[in-house]
Amino acid sequence: MSFSNTDTGDKPADPYKEQNKNETSLKEKVQDLVAFMEKCKFAMMTTRIGDSGLLVSRCMALAAKEGGGIDLLFHTNTESGKTDDLKSDPKINIAFLNSSGEWASVSGEATITTDRETIRKYYSPALKAWVGDLGDGKHDGGPEDPRIGMIAVKAVTATYAITNQSFLSRSMEVTKGMVTGSAPNVNMLRELSEKELEEWRSISS
Repeated sequence: MSFSNTDTGDKPADPYKEQNKNETSLKEKVQDLVAFMEKCKFAMMTTRIGDSGLLVSRCMALAAKEGGGIDLLFHTNTESGKTDDLKSDPKINIAFLNSSGEWASVSGEATITTDRETIRKYYSPALKAWVGDLGDGKHDGGPEDPRIGMIAVKAVTATYAITNQSFLSRSMEVTKGMVTGSAPNVNMLRELSEKELEEWRSISS
């Protein structure tokens, strides 16, 4: 099912996408995406609330990466709302954005892990500040605290837009577009399909 409100004939209905779509090698597409996510560090994690179907987003810090950099791990309190959401529906979106307007969107499937070996591997002492020490000798915010888990996101598709132009160059492109009506070439807009991500996992393992 798709939505359309007009017919543009043989002209592109989305000239921005046509002008900025950037095809390159799989290696470069993945490496640029991974570098951008690492630089951003923080992302908005979107899940679906089980009893209402509404979407909710939360700011999360990227804890680690697997699968050649494309599968993402985040710390979580296992007793929080997001784990309830993911038990009901494991589909998830992770979105990154920086102050220059560059962005990345990773859609995938999430699993919640409470494996202590994994928790110890990626544990950060800063987690204690978020979950607290309940003073019962068990829920102390340490790596053995059963409330500390991880959300592992297996990427299914990814879309991102980054640039190698200066702010001035991009501003001039936008100004030119306003005068001429032509879409500005300001970003490298790239997509990674499910097939491409599976291929990347296989060659990077």
